[in-house]
Amino acid sequence: MATMVSTRPVRSTGAGTGPKVPGPNGNGSKRHDGFPDPDANWNRYRIGMWVGLASVAMMFTSLSSAYIVRSASSNDWAALPMPGILLASTALILGSSATLEVARRKLKAALSVPYTKWLFVTVMLGLGFLAAQIFAWRQLAGRGIYVASNPHSSFFYLLTGAHAVHLVGGLLGLTFLWLRSRRHVIDKTLIARRKAATDAVSIYWHFMDALWIYLFLLLFLWR
Repeated sequence: MATMVSTRPVRSTGAGTGPKVPGPNGNGSKRHDGFPDPDANWNRYRIGMWVGLASVAMMFTSLSSAYIVRSASSNDWAALPMPGILLASTALILGSSATLEVARRKLKAALSVPYTKWLFVTVMLGLGFLAAQIFAWRQLAGRGIYVASNPHSSFFYLLTGAHAVHLVGGLLGLTFLWLRSRRHVIDKTLIARRKAATDAVSIYWHFMDALWIYLFLLLFLWR
C-alpha cells in the first residue's frame, strides 16, 4: 500500500526564529539569551528628555534673538549693574552639576548610600542658587531697578525668571530621585529604571547649568 507523503513545508521551531520584541527604536532589542534588554528599553527616558529640552532651547533662542535686536536698535538702553551675588550663584550651579555627576557615577557603581548623599548635596546647591537669584532681584529692586525701568532690566527679569522656573522643575526631579534613593531595591528592572531616571534628570540639570552660563554672558557681556 502506497504511503502518502506530505509536500507542505515544515515550519522551523528553532529558538532564533521567534518574534522580535520591539525595542525603543522599533527594532528588536534582545540580549544574547533571547530575552528583552531592560537597559535598552529605558532609553526612552533619555530620548524624551532631549525632545523636551529642544522646545526649551527654542524658547530661549527666541528670547535671546529679541534681546540682541532690541539692544542694538534702541536709544533707551541702560546698562544694568551686575549684582555681585550672581557670581556666587554661578559657582553654586556649577558645583551642583559636579556633585550630580558624582552621584550618577556612584549609582552606576552600585553604591547606593553615597549616591543618596551626593543627590542631597546637589539639591542643597540648587536651592542655594535659587536663593541667590532671589537676593539679586531684591538687590536690584533696592536700587530702584524694576521690570519696567528700562529694556535691559526687563530682559534681565524675564530671562532669569524663566530660567528659575525651569530650574524649579529640575529641583523637583532631583528631590524625587533623592526620596526614591532612600528605598533599597534589588530588582534588576527597578535598578535599570533608577539609572535611566537619573540619567534623564542629569541631562536636564546640566542643560540648565549651561543655559545659565549662556544667559549670564549674554546679559552682562553682550553690551
